[in-house]
Amino acid sequence: MGLNEFILGLNNLEKITRAPGFFKYTEHTVAAHSYRVASIAQVLGDIEELSGTEIDWKSLYEKALNHDYTERFIGDIKTPVKYASKELRGMLQTVEEKMTEEFITQEIPADFQEIYRRRLFEGKDHTVEGELLAIADKVDLLYESFEEIVKSNPEEVYMAMFIESVKTIQTFSHRPSVTYFFEDIFPELLRQDFYGKEQFIKKINNIMM
Repeated sequence: MGLNEFILGLNNLEKITRAPGFFKYTEHTVAAHSYRVASIAQVLGDIEELSGTEIDWKSLYEKALNHDYTERFIGDIKTPVKYASKELRGMLQTVEEKMTEEFITQEIPADFQEIYRRRLFEGKDHTVEGELLAIADKVDLLYESFEEIVKSNPEEVYMAMFIESVKTIQTFSHRPSVTYFFEDIFPELLRQDFYGKEQFIKKINNIMM
């Protein structure tokens, strides 16, 4: 028993499509999403450090890179399904945790098991790094959905994803990186021209008020 199965699992993440069941112009995989989230978390961490926040970079990178690894066990379940009820969400989380623990026990060498329990279980906690992971995850979803919106994708789910991402990021308004995001990054994103932009901007402005 070595770390072979963990490395093989990375290939599985390249085959799991994000937002399954919906038409999209650009396909995104869980593996690509994990890389983007790690890169966005790095940007957020830089902003936080410049604002005087102490960052545990090892923790941040571990959380960001591994946050969706366990989707190799249950796949990327549609957000509306995943959050249909607290009971369902709890059941899915329980299944995921049990499968993760079984994977660690059976496939990870004993010397590394505690390390991988730390890496593979829920990283979105109340630490600075956990909050930055949660923000980075939604920033990437925001950009994914925006890409479909500007291409006039008829699926309404992408507008719902974009709005939900904005609202979730706003809940972390106490973080300097979120202030910077909405003041310096978000406005630049919205400068693009696309069909239906006027109505889109009105919706977003109503949320931002």
